[in-house]
Amino acid sequence: MKLSHRLQTLHSLVSNDYQHIWDCCCDHGFLGVQLLSDNKAPQIHFVDIVPSLMNELKGKLTHYFPQDSHTEQHTYSQWQVYCLDVAAIPLHKHTGRHLVIIAGVGGDLTQKLVDDIHRQHPNTAIDFLLCPVHQQFELRSHLKSLNFALIDEVLIEENRRYYEILLVSNNQGDRKNRPPVRDISNVGDKIWLPIDQQQLQISQQYKAKTLQHYLRMQQGQEKQGKLSEIKHIIEAYQAI
Repeated sequence: MKLSHRLQTLHSLVSNDYQHIWDCCCDHGFLGVQLLSDNKAPQIHFVDIVPSLMNELKGKLTHYFPQDSHTEQHTYSQWQVYCLDVAAIPLHKHTGRHLVIIAGVGGDLTQKLVDDIHRQHPNTAIDFLLCPVHQQFELRSHLKSLNFALIDEVLIEENRRYYEILLVSNNQGDRKNRPPVRDISNVGDKIWLPIDQQQLQISQQYKAKTLQHYLRMQQGQEKQGKLSEIKHIIEAYQAI
């Protein structure tokens, strides 16, 4: 199955040094299935709270990726399906480095899910691959407050919508032989350094659209006689 540009980009950021990959809010599981097909990790976990979707997905996985429970050393990635709240994923039952993927939901829900997972597993080595639909500034600011670090970030455009994709670490565990990390910027860093003309155009359009969004919010606050709560956000994007 051909992945969308957004899912292809998420896939490209997944390295092979995780023992467990959790595809959360996975919908139909397209990304996780590709990771499973590519044997990206010994265990690929599919998580969503919608029973009908997960039952359908489990049936397809059973058909196309039958698991050999009799083989001690698995040659191929194994899979598990969970119908539960993402905040309740059982990381404590599995050893090794984890990658948790949360994509396609708002930044506020993304923030809540990261919070819940981090609070329950504060000492577990976890990387998060995040692609929020909105509230990117607020999510980035919150990740900084948790002392997370940035591994990589990408800005893409798909169907006239813009997506920031963040690969971050909770800074737990040994980072030897792991990619270097850096501080998380509230507005982004690498995404404003385009490598070609197309990417330059995408970044310029995204900046203009983002500023328009926050300026409209500020005007709405002023009309209600409120002090602007987002002036610092506007100034941060204007300074790029």
